Amino acid sequence: MTVFSELRMLPAPASRRGWDASNTARLAMAGVVIFTLLVGANLATPLYPLLQARLGLTSLDISVAFSAYVLALASTLLLAGHWSDHIGRRAALLLAVLTGLAGGVVFAHAENLAALSAGRALQGIAVALATGASSAALRELLPQRPEWASRVTLLASAGGVAAGPAIGGVLSLLPAPTSTPYVVHSLVLAALLVPLYLLRARPAIKPADGPRSLKVLAPRRPSISHEARDAFWVAAAVGFLSFAVFGFCLSLAPGYFAGLLGVDSRPLIGVLAGLTLGASALSQLVTVRSRFAVPAGLAVLGVSVIMIAAAGAWSSPWLLVVASLAAGAGQGIAFRTVFNDVAGKVEASRHAQIISTVYVITYLGSALPVIGLGFATAAYGLEGAVTGFVVLCGAAATALAVLTLRRALRTPRL
Repeated sequence: MTVFSELRMLPAPASRRGWDASNTARLAMAGVVIFTLLVGANLATPLYPLLQARLGLTSLDISVAFSAYVLALASTLLLAGHWSDHIGRRAALLLAVLTGLAGGVVFAHAENLAALSAGRALQGIAVALATGASSAALRELLPQRPEWASRVTLLASAGGVAAGPAIGGVLSLLPAPTSTPYVVHSLVLAALLVPLYLLRARPAIKPADGPRSLKVLAPRRPSISHEARDAFWVAAAVGFLSFAVFGFCLSLAPGYFAGLLGVDSRPLIGVLAGLTLGASALSQLVTVRSRFAVPAGLAVLGVSVIMIAAAGAWSSPWLLVVASLAAGAGQGIAFRTVFNDVAGKVEASRHAQIISTVYVITYLGSALPVIGLGFATAAYGLEGAVTGFVVLCGAAATALAVLTLRRALRTPRL
């Protein structure tokens, strides 16, 4: 079955050619695609100070460019989160990689804020197209291990976001520091197109029927079963808060960390910006089955983000490192637990759509608070704005910890 046949939602022919990959290879491919796209979407984190200097951008401009990515991602998840159910997982991932290639090229050659924002928006669309498809594909490939499917999804996602700043910092040491990282990344994406194109696609789980087949691609109003509703809103709230912290780490944190440490090392700044996300990714490897995992993780997150501000006030690099790692670990344990909960309660036929909706709210946490942080920076300076931001995040994490603790206490012991 060709990619064009999948995109036109034509029935699969009786005789199909292509690479009949094993489940292991398909699992690896689904994870690698979302990982690589998220690496590319976050290569810019240590480059923002360079772009500010080269293009004359303000902290608010950087917030706008970053938010263009998140808003495009969230909008596409809402409008097209269910597409892979109808066109197939392989076709959705191919579209994602091609869009990611376009976004990287536009961003690498941007000469003003509008072009930067356009490149970031294309990257957001690419990540959105891959998010629902890869998550659903992993669940289908691990039907008896839904928890592991969710774990691999979060590990690939958090790992890509964490690795992006560090890789961007290292590649920026090469000539043309604001474009070379994207040239290298584009080559990797182009290489991914080969196995994706050769792969023998499996039929879509909800193929379109009738003469008006394109109607199934129209945006849908999200609806959640009664059994999954509470789990959905808890996951959305935890995701929104934790990604607000991530959004800070990936947008204005490089400038804040550079000022705190008094250094101009892009690789070091990239590593520091990715510490929280790296700790979150590694926490996916730890199994915590306590009913108090969510409130405990949120409490750790709340205390840790306050310590990030304290590290700035006390000029303590070590406190910054410890607080960043602890914040990521707390977030990772809490978010993985609530994500697994909602993923396990959603019926397989609507998995891509509902998980995409969770990510819509989650990723908005990376946009709306960061825009507010940009305005606050313009009014109060970077240090004052960061202090106010982390205090609000700490208070929100504490409130959510209390709410989820009460919920846990009402849950009977197994």
